[in-house]
This record gives sequence, C-alpha cells and structure tokens, in this order.
Amino acid sequence: MNHHTQPIGIAVAGCGYWGINYVRLFQELPGASLIGVFDIRPERVDLVRQRFPTTATFPSMEALLADPRVEAVAICTEAMSHYATAGECLRRAKHVLVEKPLTTKVSDAEDLCQIAERNGRVLMVGHTFVYNAAVRKLRQYVVEDKEHLYYLYAQRTNLGPIRRDVNALWDLATHDISIFNYLLDETPEWVSAVGARVLGNGREDVGFITLGYASGRLGHIHVSWADPNKTRQVVAVFGDKRIVFDDLNGLEQVRVFEKGIRPITNEPPLGFGEYKMQIRDGDIISPKIEPREPLKDQCCHFLECINSGDKPLTGGPEGIDVLVVLEAMDRSVALRGARVEVRQLKFLATPTATAA
Repeated sequence: MNHHTQPIGIAVAGCGYWGINYVRLFQELPGASLIGVFDIRPERVDLVRQRFPTTATFPSMEALLADPRVEAVAICTEAMSHYATAGECLRRAKHVLVEKPLTTKVSDAEDLCQIAERNGRVLMVGHTFVYNAAVRKLRQYVVEDKEHLYYLYAQRTNLGPIRRDVNALWDLATHDISIFNYLLDETPEWVSAVGARVLGNGREDVGFITLGYASGRLGHIHVSWADPNKTRQVVAVFGDKRIVFDDLNGLEQVRVFEKGIRPITNEPPLGFGEYKMQIRDGDIISPKIEPREPLKDQCCHFLECINSGDKPLTGGPEGIDVLVVLEAMDRSVALRGARVEVRQLKFLATPTATAA
C-alpha cells in the first residue's frame, strides 16, 4: 500500500446528520483533502453549500467514483444502501469508511471484506464509541480487573429519532454491542431479545437484549425510541466497584463508585451453601478524561490506516462481529425472546480441516 506524503483525497457520500460532521472534519484535518460530497436529496446538498461554501458537490455517485482525485469515500447513507455503495467504491479501488452498521446482512459484510482484501483497500466501520476517550478509560478498568467483573449493562433511550431503514434495536444496540465487544475483547455466544412496536410504525422501537459470553458474564442492553428520558449509559459492575460511563454528563463522563460485594473465597462455607460476603463501601471517583472528539479520532485513524497499511481497530471483521449478534437478536425477537446461538465466525480465519 502506498505511503502518502500528500493529503488523502476524500469524498463524502450522504450528508445527513452524521455526514455533515464528516464533511466538517475532513475539511479541517491536515491529512485529508475533501474533494467533494454527494447526496441524492437536493436540500441536503443545499445545506452543505450554505455551511461549507467552498465544498464541491458531485451530481451523481458515478461522477464521484469517476473522479481520479477521490482515493477514499466516507459513506453516511441509509444502512440498506451500505452494501451496494461500499462494494462499488471498493471495486473502484477506493478506501471506504462506512457508518454503522456495516451492512444489514452478515453475508454482504463478508463479501465487502473479500472485495477490500482483493483490492488491497482499507474497509472501516464507524463504531465511533471505540474511539471515545471515556469508553477507552472504562476499558482500562475492565482490562486491569477483568476477573472481578460481574456483568455489563447499557441504556440508550430517547424520543426518536425514528429511522426508516432499520428498527431501534439495529439503530441503537449496535453501539452497545460494539462497546461490549471492545471492553471484553470477546463476542457473545448467545442472545436473548424481545422487542415491541409501541409506536405502530411497523418496526420495533423498544428492545431488551441479553448477551451471554463464554466467560459466563452477561451483558444487557435496553433501547427505546419511545422513552421521554434521554439516557446514554454503559455500566460495568465489579465485585468491589461499579463504573458508569454517562455520555450525557459532559463534566464527569466516567464515575467509579467504590462499592460492591464479593465472596470471601479463602474461608470454608459456614453451612449448607452459606458463604461469607464482604461488602465494601468507599469513595466516588471521577477520573480525568481528556476532552476529544471521538469522530475526529476515528477519521484520523482511518487516514493513518490508509497511510500505513495497518488494519483498522474497527475494520470489516469487527463490523461482522456486531452483525452476527444483530442477526441472532432478530431471530430471538421473532421467537419471542428464545435464546439463539450466535454464529461464531471470524472473517479470514484459517480454515480447519473437518474430520471425516
């Protein structure tokens, strides 16, 4: 892969809420040169022209792909179009950063990984929370004391915004599945999920998802487009502490409550099944988190991977790790909460010979 000395020519496809942020960042970053943007909606193109008057706009996706200056494309279109758009970009030898979820089907995501591999191009997914300084701080605590971690849970609720392309579970739980995978450095073995269509718009807008890991730990996720209380929290419960990442708390994004309960393992049980428990009560600590913009760090990482040829932290395989959970979740919702095994697959894993 070429080592760039010049800024990387980038185009943004899709200028919705997130797409506009990519336009801003790729204009600001010294390692990038924003060649232009494309959106099928004229009103979004007008908005880009108002906010970023110097930004060029492409009349079509074909015009964007035909421009030899475009070396990479950030895709911020609706989830249903990710596969076709990303596939076309990769086939035309463009590096691709695609918003989450990578695709809406595991088989499509595997196909994109293969196209990227064949063409020697970077394929990266926008699991932005992996680049969040507060989530990274939380991971530090998990890595340091993983043996005493009991379980994780997350809550992501608000009134909307209601999407037309995916349900609330796909829209919101995608974040938390990627966060849990990153914190634990493992993917779930099984999923149990229930969903409800309380708003009557033809897709689930409320969901409760439980994830089971090989280590015996559980993760639980509650998502909703119908809850007037906006919440964005991930909690890790340990034997001697509880750590809360609150994305809405600008001042104290991570808080450590030094309080917990764990068995005293070096003493015999008092009687049948009675173990002594040690309860700990201590301080509440707010570790210092450097204020950084996660999306900016994600974009910088994308540029670094193009320059160095390194695999992205949230590449195609990590995108698939989230999709296999989402597919199992869909099956569980259809089965009214029945436990569904997650397909254990790793893209590009070495194939093992099956016994005759």
